[in-house]
Amino acid sequence: MELSGKRVLITGASRGIGAALAESFAGAGARVALVARSGTALEELAGRLGGTAHRADLADPAQVSGLVGRIEADGGAFDVLVNNAGIDAGGTFHLAAPEDIEVAYQVNLLAPVELCRQVLPGMLQRKGGHIVNVSSLAGVGAFPGLTIYSSTKAGLTHFTAGLRADLRGTPVRTTVVELGPVPTDMLDHIDDHRQIAASFRRFYQLRLLVDVPKEQVAEDVVAAVRTGRRHVRHPRRALAFPLLTEAPRRLTEVLLTGVRPRS
Repeated sequence: MELSGKRVLITGASRGIGAALAESFAGAGARVALVARSGTALEELAGRLGGTAHRADLADPAQVSGLVGRIEADGGAFDVLVNNAGIDAGGTFHLAAPEDIEVAYQVNLLAPVELCRQVLPGMLQRKGGHIVNVSSLAGVGAFPGLTIYSSTKAGLTHFTAGLRADLRGTPVRTTVVELGPVPTDMLDHIDDHRQIAASFRRFYQLRLLVDVPKEQVAEDVVAAVRTGRRHVRHPRRALAFPLLTEAPRRLTEVLLTGVRPRS
């Protein structure tokens, strides 16, 4: 997809990976619409990039409902949706408050799924579009203390694979982004939980994990949308883990060759 002049919706865009994604898409000539809970940083970034800022709390299903339509009414249809917003939800599972568990699943999984549902009819009608779902390598390997977070990301990765199967034969593409540690505010909280910190230290010592700059992630996501690539994975040294998890999905895809996914 040629991104110049295209409109891109990015959630969780006020900081971290989301802000880097906004910078990279705008640098490629896209018109960005940025969504986040916080107002000032979001508005400053949107103003600097010539985009639009839209405050919404994705933890609130009422605010997610109809969100794409409300933003499109303010500036036109979307060619690209980037579901980047997420919360870490680290801690011992049985000690977590029910409302915190609910929020984690809402923000990390249910909101992205719903936004995909909202944006797809227009993309299919216009015969073009791309959906990017930012997941995690935590959705591949289970770390103690990340039970909630890992399961939401595993769900998002598998949802994206299912969505790709549904969209086979259409001009709408998908990319799932599976990330290890990226230096952001979210990574700063790793040391808050002893088991999570110890697990990360082990994988750093084994040289299976290494920090990846958010700017590199953003550049690779933009490149994936341009070329229609279905995966972005970092760090590359841990590539074997998502590939092993992907193998049954790819095998299923091969076995279903010739089966029409849509009427």
